[in-house]
Amino acid sequence: MQTHIVPVGFDYDRLIAPLVRDQLDVSRVILLEGAVGSEANVEYSQRLAEKLETDFRNLLGAQTERFVIEDVYDYDTAFEQAYDLINEELDGESTDAGSEPSADQREVWVNVSSMPRTVSFAFATAAHSIMVERQSDRERIHTYYTVPEKYLETELAEELRNGIDLLSEIKTSEVADERIDEWMSDARTMLDEFDKRGTTIGAKRVGDGHILELPVASFSNVKPFEELILFTLGEHGEFESVSELAQTLARDLNEEYTNSFRSKVIYNVDRLGPGGKGYIEQEEQGKSYRTRLSRIGALWVRSHADENDPSDSAM
Repeated sequence: MQTHIVPVGFDYDRLIAPLVRDQLDVSRVILLEGAVGSEANVEYSQRLAEKLETDFRNLLGAQTERFVIEDVYDYDTAFEQAYDLINEELDGESTDAGSEPSADQREVWVNVSSMPRTVSFAFATAAHSIMVERQSDRERIHTYYTVPEKYLETELAEELRNGIDLLSEIKTSEVADERIDEWMSDARTMLDEFDKRGTTIGAKRVGDGHILELPVASFSNVKPFEELILFTLGEHGEFESVSELAQTLARDLNEEYTNSFRSKVIYNVDRLGPGGKGYIEQEEQGKSYRTRLSRIGALWVRSHADENDPSDSAM
């Protein structure tokens, strides 16, 4: 059983043609939708999603579902959604009990050809992270990209130039058609922008700036005591020192705070730090180290929040 997760942007062929042409056995398709750009852009993308939903069903016989991404530029939330969605599909939580295939028959394919890069990268990174965490399932997780046969932007621009030339030829000095004048002016402006800037214009401000940094996935298997450290940092945000973190852990575990316990915490923090798994970052303060989650560490905590059970023993 193949489930394909497909972010929908402004493409059609790249999202369905390779599956039809390669005659892949697609059982289920999840179409990711999000509002991008102008109202016209949103309407165009929604129409494509509707057409894809119909064609995936008719051409491939696939069960289809549309999943809304509320903010396509919120990488962290998209990552969390991707992490949960891929795991659910691998585990068969979204399938009907009567038709549920065995675990080794379920595969998840993530198409990263369309939609804003934040969503595509978030889903690709989440898929990679799950491959690392679920070593035995890595052959059942795939990310893929479709290369287009051609891009239409340059052809549209060329057609616009041809239209300007045609109108220039048929317009005479005796006929001053204001609509033709206005259209030719707008077309020339559009082409000028296209020649100078390409297919996009400007840089949109998102949050505090104009750059969305995408963290590099370094997910690996996390041991129980390491999990406890990460969840504790996620709950408290930051500790002035590793000793303060160790004291909090000892209190939460009803353990005696000893030098041995403190050393154990320091050892595991080092394993989770920049020189290890990269989930923790530290800032030197005199003889102490201010300790907090790194960006990828915070994503790990968010995506594993449902697994955090305080009653479980971390020892």
